[in-house]
Amino acid sequence: MKREVPTLTRAEAEVMQVLWERERATVHDVVAALPRAVAYTTALTMVRILEKKGYLRHEADPDGGRAYLYLPAIPQSQARREHVRDLVRRLFSGRPQDLLAGLVEEEKLGPRELEALRAQIDARLGPRKKEGKK
Repeated sequence: MKREVPTLTRAEAEVMQVLWERERATVHDVVAALPRAVAYTTALTMVRILEKKGYLRHEADPDGGRAYLYLPAIPQSQARREHVRDLVRRLFSGRPQDLLAGLVEEEKLGPRELEALRAQIDARLGPRKKEGKK
């Protein structure tokens, strides 16, 4: 049984994005890869919080270095699903169709993105029966 993962803050999500892209990194690697300047101690604190939340785990550096390597403990796809579910519950009264309708109406989705979305919906619905044939 999958456990529900806690919601990430914006800063935690930035750190996790680095780890999901790199698959493993030291805190120094995370600091260097973040899109904005962050002190080493701040990044270390965030990494430790993420480990307590269950998003990360650490291991010793296989090359013998003193720094730990941090690895994602939760796949990005699982975190995304949990965050979307949380968003739907909190802001859309549990109605995912309202979220989807809002995205289609308000976002600047081009024909290519809308076709991809249609293909995902069609795949989820399954094959259609031909109309007019018995």
